[in-house]
Amino acid sequence: MRYDTILYTVTDGVAAITLNRPKKLNAFNDLMIAEVIDAFSRAAADTAVGAILLTGNGRAFSAGQDLAAVQEAGDNFPIGEHLRNGYNRLIKQMVTIEKPIIAAINGIAAGAGCGIALAADMRIAADNAAFMLVFSRIGLIPDSGVNFLLPRLIGYGRAYEMAITAKHLPAATALEWGMVNRVVPHEQLMETAVAFAAKTADGATIAFGLTKRAMYKSWTQSLNESLETEADLQEIAGRTPYSLNAVQSFINNKVSSQ
Repeated sequence: MRYDTILYTVTDGVAAITLNRPKKLNAFNDLMIAEVIDAFSRAAADTAVGAILLTGNGRAFSAGQDLAAVQEAGDNFPIGEHLRNGYNRLIKQMVTIEKPIIAAINGIAAGAGCGIALAADMRIAADNAAFMLVFSRIGLIPDSGVNFLLPRLIGYGRAYEMAITAKHLPAATALEWGMVNRVVPHEQLMETAVAFAAKTADGATIAFGLTKRAMYKSWTQSLNESLETEADLQEIAGRTPYSLNAVQSFINNKVSSQ
């Protein structure tokens, strides 16, 4: 598929998806949503890809929904249908792809852009990045997975305050609250994120994917159900060549050190 609103490359086992509407602060229109969904599907199916890196081109990660595109549709714009056919598909896709997704937050992540950042498995933010829930400014509620993901990361009180005040949350505070994994100087962001993604792609990728599945399932399970899931998935992980070789290597090294 030819892409007009994103960039897609694969290097060293890492599929890099770059939101590429910099003049619009990488705001999403229908085409961009469709292209990002296609790119994630492509990365998920590619056996050469062990990790996925998501970032934005220019000053922003993403300003969220392109409201100009909504205005053009007129007063009868079907918001619910738009979410179900677009952002909802993308968020569900991201959290079920069994490959690590690392978001490199290069600037503002606002509205739906914030939700998409939260749907990544890990977030590395530039020191000048920020998060913002702008929905309340136009009389809307948060969407794009924000109501599910954000309270689980930072707690209900902080998440609700972000939602109703629509204030900028700087990267340093996001790190303090557990919303991002690390903050680095802006000029070091891509170097850091690419290196981390490449190292991840070179690791126990099947186990990483199964860990993602187990953790997401645990949110709706009892302890007993979660323990059963762990047992089932560990049976799969323990039979992979990576695990078998790693266990043998560990045993050999232990014996040789005695």
